[in-house]
Amino acid sequence: MLPDWPAGAHPVTVALLSDLHVGSLSMDEARLTRIVAQVNALHPDLVVLAGDFIAGHMPVDADAAPQLAPLAGLIAPLGTVAVLGNHDYWTDPARVAATLHRAGVTLLTNEAVKRGPLVIGGIDDEPTGHDRMDDTVAAMRGLSGAKLLLGHSPDSTSTMPADIALMLAGHTHCGQIVLPFAGAIHTASRYGRRYACGVVREGPRTVVIGAGLGTSVLPFRFGAPPDLWLVRLRRPVSLSRS
Repeated sequence: MLPDWPAGAHPVTVALLSDLHVGSLSMDEARLTRIVAQVNALHPDLVVLAGDFIAGHMPVDADAAPQLAPLAGLIAPLGTVAVLGNHDYWTDPARVAATLHRAGVTLLTNEAVKRGPLVIGGIDDEPTGHDRMDDTVAAMRGLSGAKLLLGHSPDSTSTMPADIALMLAGHTHCGQIVLPFAGAIHTASRYGRRYACGVVREGPRTVVIGAGLGTSVLPFRFGAPPDLWLVRLRRPVSLSRS
């Protein structure tokens, strides 16, 4: 529920996907094609992609970018909106951006766009220092609608102003390898396990951190299965005592 939801606007179902990491042993074009079909079968109103489209750390790894072509098959009335992640910047952000554009994906870099009743702010990648929260928030406040922040890393939450109630993110892979009793070996967040995975509520603010669909470094997961999220957004329900 978003407190600034426009009066009379219908609920919106948002599909959150992150960390595809194409070019790794765990994600290729064929698997991404199957994922796109699974997303379409859920009939979301809007799809958001929270970065790290590419696996690897070097510019040559961006040769895998054409494997993102199946994203063109995503079907959502309000379209598909994305931000880049650290692996995209470590490889070739311009090539990733061009590939997303060809797939019909709207890429936001510290910008905002209005889709239906939502104002989506896309904050650029925090781990590589490309995030500009002030610019993103200013762009959001210039549009009317319920505010939703999309970013790659949930660490951006630390600078999110109070009038933005919801952020959707990825990056952590929910640990990717989570051992019994010991927990996640590494969360890729400077806050440790605070924003490691799932739904985190802090006062009026909610952060949803997806586990992602691909893998990084090691091509397997343990105790942190891949996922995508369906987030149903609507106006808060008013309750009265009779």
